[in-house]
Amino acid sequence: MGQYIYLWEFQVRAERQAEFERHYGADGSWVTLFRQAPGYIETLLLRDRAQELRYVTVDRWVSVDAYRAFREEFSRQYDELDRLCHELTTHEAPLGEFTD
Repeated sequence: MGQYIYLWEFQVRAERQAEFERHYGADGSWVTLFRQAPGYIETLLLRDRAQELRYVTVDRWVSVDAYRAFREEFSRQYDELDRLCHELTTHEAPLGEFTD
């Protein structure tokens, strides 16, 4: 079984775009949290060239088990950060879970 990869799509509030990029970017709050867990590989933040306020994140883990262990161990911190970032977007949705 290969790496576990999941994608999320976001529509960002124009007035919160810079803040969104700070939280979701390569050295942002989410990556800081993920790096505390064994098995985390990387996060990519992609901005749509045609729709400036549309973003996709690509999170990579060594396995689905590593991701599940992270979610269990860091559930409180994950939920707190999720609440903090909720107002940065008008829409967010999972795009799928993948293996390489």
